[in-house]
Parts: sequence; structure tokens; C-alpha cells
Amino acid sequence: MSFTVDIHASRAYTVRIESGLLDRVGALLREKTAAETVCIVSGQQVWPLYGQRLEQSLHAAGFRTLCFIHPSGEQHKNLKTYGELLEFLAGEGLSRSDLLLSLGGGVTGDLTGFAAATYQRGLDYVQIPTTLLAMVDSSVGGKTAVDLAAGKNLAGCFWQPLSVLCDPALLETLDQRELRCGAAEVVKYAVLRDRALFETLERGGLAAACGETVIQRCLEIKRDLVEEDEFDRGSRRLLNLGHSFGHAIESCSGYALRHGEAVAAGMAMAARAAAARGIFPETAKVRLLALLGQFGLPAETDFPVGELAEAMRKDKKRSGERMTLILPEAIGRCRTESVPLAALEDWLRLGGAR
Repeated sequence: MSFTVDIHASRAYTVRIESGLLDRVGALLREKTAAETVCIVSGQQVWPLYGQRLEQSLHAAGFRTLCFIHPSGEQHKNLKTYGELLEFLAGEGLSRSDLLLSLGGGVTGDLTGFAAATYQRGLDYVQIPTTLLAMVDSSVGGKTAVDLAAGKNLAGCFWQPLSVLCDPALLETLDQRELRCGAAEVVKYAVLRDRALFETLERGGLAAACGETVIQRCLEIKRDLVEEDEFDRGSRRLLNLGHSFGHAIESCSGYALRHGEAVAAGMAMAARAAAARGIFPETAKVRLLALLGQFGLPAETDFPVGELAEAMRKDKKRSGERMTLILPEAIGRCRTESVPLAALEDWLRLGGAR
């Protein structure tokens, strides 16, 4: 069975969700592009699993392929890897009529998208997400970036893909830790805009979070927010639920914590702080913390308040001397809260940091 979600942003495109899709990528792309050369960008862990199958599909459709394999991990989503990718594209003579293809999780997708946006001032790229987190979140919406030493995603731009092709069968090779990381983003979407989805996750656990209809529902919620506010100046900021605190936690861990784990802990902090301020009902907070526990996700952090606050001050979501936090009001509804940077430590303490 195939599901689709149409995105109407500055470029319109379709997300296709279908088990077994990987072997049909070549034929599907031949319908969308006249490119002759496809450069596949993938990580060292993902490429041995799926690279050969993807190349076979592309070759069968008449594409010439190149491959750029980068080291795995958030610590390699940086200017060095980005520069190496650009030099590779230039060295191989890629032109604006060719195509980049991301095969991997959020790190690969962010890196590929940023290179596509900036090489020769822009060429098409396609996302084939291989993690649950990338399928439900990072592959869609056009945010591309790499990290700087000062913080996460500080160099980037908006560049919408030509297409996003999600094959849930690829999730079968993910370890449980990576699946749980993706589930954190699924929980985020439920808390943002879908109480029924939250209840589905309570009943069905991790298996439900990986289902095709749940992936589709998360993407529908993201589509709505992207179409309302493509360039992240208004309602799209709600997608940062758990991220303002979470990015600080991730940074303080030296990226030993994965993104989804840090977002889960960040959501828990936002829930506690909102409950302490009377914004989020205590009963809803208890349910959210219980669901995170059900998924085996962290709901606390041991990093000191001062260290977390310093990391938050470097976050790209800062605006002058203020920071926008996303706070839950109910399961299925959230709001933005602009707070002074000087108040961050108070909010962190309300969230459970010490």
C-alpha cells in the first residue's frame, strides 16, 4: 500500500510512503527529472546496507551514479565534511542539471540539502530517509544545515527537495535505540496537534510509532505548519517543541546523546516548566512523562543549569536578548513563549535541571 503527502511550499513536491520503494527509486525519479548523473550521499553505516540496491535501481532507469560516503554521526555534520562534498561534486564535474540524492538519516539529509542549495547556486536533490526520525521529520520542510563549533545547525538555508521517498521497510535494520529516537519526534507531533495520535502511541507503543499511517500523520502535521510558515518566523516554530532545551542537552553531551534522546528530555523539561507555571495540566504532564518512559526515552538531564543556559544562548532560535520556548498547553496544543535570556536558568530549574 502506498501513501502520499503533498507539500505546497516555494517548491511543490510529494512525499511517498511505501514499503519496498527502494527498488523502484530509479523509475520514480525518471518521471521527475531529466538528469543524467545522480550523486548519492550516504553515511558509512547506511551505504553497505542499501547502496548497491539503490544503484541497481538507478542504473536500470538509465542514470549514471556517483557516491560520496561520509563518516557517520552528528560530529561529522560540519564545515569540513560539507567542504569535502562540494569539492567532490566539482571534481566530478557535476552541473546544475544533475541530481543529489540523500540516502540516510537526518545528518545525511541536512548535509546533502545544504550542498544542493549552495553548489553552483543550487541544484535538485531527493531525500531517501532511512531512519524513523528522518522519515517523520527532518527529510521534509526544506531546512538544510551543518553545525559550527559554536552550536548546532548554525550554517544553513531553506531549500526544498524535488521529492521525498520513504520506505518503511528500511526501518527493519535500525537498532532499538535509533527507533526510540524517531519515536521522540512522533510523540512531539502528537503533543503538538493530535491527541488521538497520542492515545494511539499509548496503546500501541513503538510498533505503532513505526507504522505507515503514523508516519503519514506526522508528515501531514508538518506539512500544515510548513505551508503556513515555510521560513520559520511564526507557527512553524512550534516544531521546536523540546528542541530549545534539547539542543542544549545534546550540545552539552558532546553529541553522545542522540538527537531524539535530547529532544525527549527537552520535551520533558518543557512539560515540567509549563506545568509549574500553570500552563500545562499536571495530569497531562504525567501522561507525557509516562509515554516517554514507555518508549525508553530519557526525561531528565544531569547537566548543570549554568552549562545548559550557556548552550541555549548560542542557539539559532535566540532573537536578540530573548529566546522562544515552545510550551505545551494540552495534549494536542502548544504555544510559543518569548522569554528573556536572563530568565533561562529559572525556566531550566522549573524543567528539572539543577
